[in-house]
Amino acid sequence: MIDRAGLAEFLRRRREALQPEDVGLPRGPRRRTAGLRREEVAALCHMSTDYYSRLERERGPQPSEQMVASIAQGLHLTLDERDHLHRLAGHQPPPRGASSEHISPGLLRIFDRLADTPAEIVTELGETLRQTPPGVALVGDATRYTGPARSRGYRWFADPAARELYVPEDRALMSRMYAAGLRQLLAVRGPGSRAAHLAELLLERSEEFRTLWAAHEVGVHRDEVKRYLHPEVGRLDLECQTLVDPHQAHRLLVYTAVPGSESYEKLRMLTVIGAQSLALSPPGAAGADPGDPR
Repeated sequence: MIDRAGLAEFLRRRREALQPEDVGLPRGPRRRTAGLRREEVAALCHMSTDYYSRLERERGPQPSEQMVASIAQGLHLTLDERDHLHRLAGHQPPPRGASSEHISPGLLRIFDRLADTPAEIVTELGETLRQTPPGVALVGDATRYTGPARSRGYRWFADPAARELYVPEDRALMSRMYAAGLRQLLAVRGPGSRAAHLAELLLERSEEFRTLWAAHEVGVHRDEVKRYLHPEVGRLDLECQTLVDPHQAHRLLVYTAVPGSESYEKLRMLTVIGAQSLALSPPGAAGADPGDPR
């Protein structure tokens, strides 16, 4: 059963405890509010300000589990705080560990400071949870996929268009890498895991995957430099730095280029493209369906 008073109080306290800098927002010269404004939290949670405000005022319908998860992420809650929020809303907390998509506050704080850099947070299956605007400009919106296609390894074998962004000479190695990585993950997670389900789907769908799977390779890695064929700026040679959250099995990927190189200048162009795309998109809370945390 939902604890409306407890939920409202917890949301207010967590909102007031956050500063704009904690979530990657500018402070502004005229800020008088203690903590974040309701409209700022609503935008971070991908819901309307009215819907969020009603929760803080002990009104409105019981939020769904998906909505509660969106609020927990928008407020940068820890796992313990996330679980508490679910219980206040009348739900059982989701599982922790590798299957969880709740990003830790520490990883989010780092990500929020990379607004001018191509970066993304992905799960161990290569499902993109967050992208910076330059990250979207580099590889497209990878958060739009649903079902098995959320995994970039699945898309690699199931959708030929997934390979167009990479130079042809790297594609064979990348195929081996994705197959080997999934095999290693299956050995760790075991039968019945999401990794096992993806492997079963690909064995049915892709002859190339079946051939590579039969080779039983593990430990196949790409070069440190990733080579892209971008439709707007051409070839990009980028280094990818990885920060791993061992508790949630999430990775923060940051893409950089050697200063002074041609790829460096092209990456600066992509940063501008990403900023323009963000400026042209509607605000997250505008017209949002309160039952649909996008």
